[in-house]
Amino acid sequence: MYYSYMINLQELYSEVPPTKLRNIDEKFCPADTSPFWLWVADRFFYGMLEDRFYAFRYKGAHNFYKKDADTPIIMFAPHSNWWDGIVGYTICNRIFKKEIRLMVEELNRFPILRHAGAFNVNKKSAQASMDALKYSVTALADKNSVLYLFPQGIIKPPNFRPLDLQSGLAYIADKAVRKYGKVALLPIAVNYMFLRDNRPEVLVEMGDLIEVDSPITDRKGFTKYLGTTLENLCDKQMYEISHAKFDGYDTLFQQQLKWYRKIEQRLKKIEIKGSGV
Repeated sequence: MYYSYMINLQELYSEVPPTKLRNIDEKFCPADTSPFWLWVADRFFYGMLEDRFYAFRYKGAHNFYKKDADTPIIMFAPHSNWWDGIVGYTICNRIFKKEIRLMVEELNRFPILRHAGAFNVNKKSAQASMDALKYSVTALADKNSVLYLFPQGIIKPPNFRPLDLQSGLAYIADKAVRKYGKVALLPIAVNYMFLRDNRPEVLVEMGDLIEVDSPITDRKGFTKYLGTTLENLCDKQMYEISHAKFDGYDTLFQQQLKWYRKIEQRLKKIEIKGSGV
């Protein structure tokens, strides 16, 4: 009986996008935000993070401000687990005070997320995805929002390599340049790590800003460049974490120690004679 409820680890990651796997056409639905629902989402998502994580730390936020105020921006990050979207929302909303525009597959399962800035994408085919890609370009016109993408196109295991990106990001960037004259792209590395506490921490690093001011003639080459850039940033972050290099991190929140952790800290200060401790 116990084994019937166990997760089949071999089925956690599929190479086939869910919408293509289900082969069901879904009507495109754009984001539909409002002050009330953004307020609800902010407190709900932030509360979830505070409940599950000991701390949320980030660095490289200054790179966001290197662009001109009128230049639209696309943030892009790897996608390895369920928390990635909530972390992206928190980066945009809490750190940069911007609304998020987040491309979500199977949004029909959680339609309320539209009110938080999500819009759906149907990956049944390249043609089916076009509504979401075109909307992404249009959404960049709103200076009060940020387009946040997971350009791998599908959830991959943590620290999966190589970081191969699909062509959608390059398509959006190219169309944005042609429409707005310039576009900025900001790579983001995210890790969920246990660091000397009984709960994990969220560690976010924002890389160097990539500004594009001319049409992209080689989308395949540009996609490869973006993938390499993101992979290098993620590898750099992992190397620094593994070598206890935490310079430059700001703290969005950090929990107070639980009662049993406070007792542990006090016990460490007690010196017992003759114990060798």
